[in-house]
Amino acid sequence: MIPVKLIGLIGGMSWESTIPYYRHLNESVKAQLGGLHSARILLYSVDFFDMERYLRTADWKALGDALANVAKTLEIAGVDFIVLATNTMHRVAPAIEAAVGIPLLHIVDPTASEIKSAGFKTVGLLGTQFTMEQDFFKVRLRERHGIEVIIPNQIDRNLVHRVIFEELCLGKFANESRAQFRRIMKDLVAQGAEAIILGCTEFAMLVDSSDSTVPLFDTTRLHACAAAQRALAEA
Repeated sequence: MIPVKLIGLIGGMSWESTIPYYRHLNESVKAQLGGLHSARILLYSVDFFDMERYLRTADWKALGDALANVAKTLEIAGVDFIVLATNTMHRVAPAIEAAVGIPLLHIVDPTASEIKSAGFKTVGLLGTQFTMEQDFFKVRLRERHGIEVIIPNQIDRNLVHRVIFEELCLGKFANESRAQFRRIMKDLVAQGAEAIILGCTEFAMLVDSSDSTVPLFDTTRLHACAAAQRALAEA
C-alpha cells in the first residue's frame, strides 16, 4: 500500500510552522504504513514578507488572488487536494476554492471533529487578531460544528498577536511570552472554556499540554494528520 493522493501544501506562513506540518504529514503516513513509507507532498512555500504586507493593509483581495494563483500552480502540477498551512489565511479560503477544481482541506474541520469527539462544546481560541476577531474561523466552528468560542480580551489579543509576528514567526520563544500565554489560557478557562484551540500554526512551538489545565487542540497537528489520512484514502 502506498499513499494514494499527492498533497499540495501551501507553506511559508511562516516557514517556521511549515516544518512541523511536513513532519506531522510524514510521521502520520509512516505510522499507518510502517517501513520506509512517507507522504507524497508537493510544497509551494511563499515569501511571507509579501503575505504579511497584505495582512498589515488588510488587502484580503490581494491575499486571495496570490494564494489562489499558488493553488492553481499546484493543481496544474498534479496534486489531488490543497492544504493551506496557516490558520489566518483561511480567511481567503473561498477565493482559493473558487480558483481550482480540487478540494481544499479546511483547517477548522479536522479541529472541530477532534473537539466534538472529546465531548467539548465551548472552547477558547488563540490566534492572530484576524483569527480571533473575524468570523471565518469562529462562525465555521459554530454554524457547521455547533462549537461555541471564547476569545481573550482586547489587551490580551494584542499581546498574542504581537508575540506571533515579533517572536514566533522569527523563531524566538521567550519564557515571558510562555508565562503570558499560560495566564491567558487560565483566564479563558475561568470564562467557561472546556478546552483551548491553538489557532496559530506556530503556537505548539511555545506551549504544550503542561502549560494548560484543560486540553489543547493544535490545529497544525490535526490539520496535517487529517491531510495524511485523506492522502491514504482510496476514494
